[in-house]
Amino acid sequence: MPRYFIEVGYKGTSFRGFQIQDNAATIQGEINQALQTILKTPIETTTSSRTDAGVHAYQNFLHFDTECILTANMLYNLNAVIAQDIVVRSLYQVADEAHARFDALSREYDYYIIQQKNPFLREISHFYPLPVDIDLMNKAADVLLQTTDFSSFAKRHSDVNNFNCSLKAARWTLNDRHQLVFHVESNRFLRGMVRALVGTQLLLGRNKISFDEFQHIILSKDCTNADFSAPAHGLFLAKVNYPEGLLAYPMQHSR
Repeated sequence: MPRYFIEVGYKGTSFRGFQIQDNAATIQGEINQALQTILKTPIETTTSSRTDAGVHAYQNFLHFDTECILTANMLYNLNAVIAQDIVVRSLYQVADEAHARFDALSREYDYYIIQQKNPFLREISHFYPLPVDIDLMNKAADVLLQTTDFSSFAKRHSDVNNFNCSLKAARWTLNDRHQLVFHVESNRFLRGMVRALVGTQLLLGRNKISFDEFQHIILSKDCTNADFSAPAHGLFLAKVNYPEGLLAYPMQHSR
């Protein structure tokens, strides 16, 4: 049966998370329902990344199988029936064995912080009106790039075989909208990991913990030492990276 990748973006504010839940509005539930409405047959999707309630995405992918013929108006029709806070960007026909989750080489996340009140950014940024030492936080980010075991930054009861992650990037910057941004890329992420990294680095940036204490938190492999308080609405799944050629030829593409 032909397999397709669907690329989506969404604002997570109004949803109870990504994964399908009974009697709750979720990103995946809305996508499945839109596909079923257009194709007039039940569709089950598999995602590359399950984001938590309130988290947003510039880019996420799902795959689905169908014998239905996808028309030239597929993107338009999907966007016409799907929730306003979700956009379907592209459709790709891929190899039958291609997998949205397992074929992903890495994922990139951005966490946004505003330090002055801004009603236009309040739902997509963490309001944190306190001075922080960005240079010190970037010193911590450099340490994270040398770290492999992220046990301290995973929520309790994470259903994983190990806590090893290979970070490819970790950096704090200030963008042109005066948002403080933490960008991180890894081959995998653990439950709550990005928000814990942000919250703990903010403690360091405010001198609530020392640099030695930050390093001790990493080495302790104990999540009770990290700070998981960074709220979900500042977090964006920014990009999912796949092997070259897997998504080389979009059937339909809209930006």
